[in-house]
Amino acid sequence: MCDTLVARPGTTATGALLFAKNSDREANEAQYPLFVPAAAHEPGAMLACTYISIPQARHTHAVLLSRPFWMWGAEMGANEHGVVIGNEAVHAKIAPQGEPALIGMDLLRLGLERGASAAEALDVITSLLGEFGQGGNCAHKGRFEYHNSFIIADAAGDAFVLETVGREWAVERVKDRRSISNAYTIGRDFERLSDGAERLAQAHGLTPEGQDFDFAEVFANRRRSALASGHQRWCRTSALLNARSGGIRAADMMRFLRDHGAQAARNPRWRPDGILGGAVSAHATYGPVRRFGQTTASWVAELGEGRAVHWLTATAAPDTGIFKPVFFGPGFEGAGLPDFGPAPGDAFDARTRWWRHELLHRAVLRNYPERLAAFAGERDRLEASFVARVEALLARGGSAAEAGALAAAIWREADAAEERWLSKVRAVPENPAFRPSAPMAAHWGSLARQARMR
Repeated sequence: MCDTLVARPGTTATGALLFAKNSDREANEAQYPLFVPAAAHEPGAMLACTYISIPQARHTHAVLLSRPFWMWGAEMGANEHGVVIGNEAVHAKIAPQGEPALIGMDLLRLGLERGASAAEALDVITSLLGEFGQGGNCAHKGRFEYHNSFIIADAAGDAFVLETVGREWAVERVKDRRSISNAYTIGRDFERLSDGAERLAQAHGLTPEGQDFDFAEVFANRRRSALASGHQRWCRTSALLNARSGGIRAADMMRFLRDHGAQAARNPRWRPDGILGGAVSAHATYGPVRRFGQTTASWVAELGEGRAVHWLTATAAPDTGIFKPVFFGPGFEGAGLPDFGPAPGDAFDARTRWWRHELLHRAVLRNYPERLAAFAGERDRLEASFVARVEALLARGGSAAEAGALAAAIWREADAAEERWLSKVRAVPENPAFRPSAPMAAHWGSLARQARMR
């Protein structure tokens, strides 16, 4: 389960477009930043996606992706032209296709590799959807098939919401601020509708012919979305976006991605145990609601004239992690990328950043309020200093080489900080008042055994 947000230039403090996403997947399903350079391809070449092969494009753009380790596609990403995309699982009254086809994460990556603008990427995704369909198991373990929705935006300030059912879809142009979650949200105010959407609804007896067509009302499986708290989280992210007076900043988007819902905001003793409800930042827990949902990566992008800054945690749990900058996009060609380290898998590997952070994250869960408090202040001050240093570089028109060097230095500082925080957290004893419940502890114990952490 995931949440994606966008704010167009007229609503932001810097006049740049802001994009943000939390990717929620299984708790041991590591995710990592992957850079793929632009490439030319031979006529007739085929491309192997997660499950099927499709004809390759003659040219593909350079992309920076946040990729679950086992699939070809990605949960979120950007390309060299300043296009950003995030996707969500959505649940319809019509069952998703189980037969392997393109999965939503494949479509996201294909849109970035083949679209030089948000409008082009949108056309790429809808065309491929019509030609090849979407389907196949999207789970690392077990089975989970779903339809997809997307936010597609670019550095020029254009942004779209795309929601799909099988090969059919609806598009809404974003007016100012918008978010999506694991629920259908496009009603009658779509800008474009696929040719077969109304016929599909009529074929399944979902709407009578001639009635005003409401995409979400017709297709949404509200009960299934409620199990993922999709509508609840959409309301929460919409409220966070709209409650911000004045221009939204990248730091606001980081705060939104760390949000645990209105109830947690009022309760300093809150801990992620049991039903997560409207929490935007998710920790795997027990029970029927979002049991396996864990925020496994977070991303904030700021794109506009002279700005192409991507803030990545490159770890799970943004509330226990820190956002770090990557300069990638128009104006920063040749900036170079930080050292992302080796790619992780689904077993503990101390060489990888994602799994090293899990030592910190999982230690915090043993006494969430007190152990998080041991370093949260330092995290906030350090992250604010990162933002200030990036802003200073942008304000003076620093070169791409300087930007790359700054990003590399910040990533090293962040890694060193997390090592300090792990020592601080381990020095805070487990408090019986905040110790995980027996079901929560058993669930995380099982996850640790599967990941060979114990």
